[in-house]
Amino acid sequence: MNIPKITSIENALKIYYNHSELGNKEITELFGNRSTATIAKLKNIVKSEMLKKNICSYGMYKINTKIAFSVWGLDVNDLEKRLKKIKDLAL
Repeated sequence: MNIPKITSIENALKIYYNHSELGNKEITELFGNRSTATIAKLKNIVKSEMLKKNICSYGMYKINTKIAFSVWGLDVNDLEKRLKKIKDLAL
């Protein structure tokens, strides 16, 4: 599956640090308006990885944030460096 582009680096980091689990609302905030089918596909690949690692979620329709970012290829350290550089350059 192709992973959609994030809405912004700052928003991605805000979501990562504010939510231990993600639902449809947070996924929509992260990637922008997407069809429910796309959101379901994004969640399903994360749920599959959570099963492999024996990680449970607290909410029935939620996914683990750390696993989700990893599966979706969102490197938090890289995002933090990019945000710092953007602020340093006043872009």
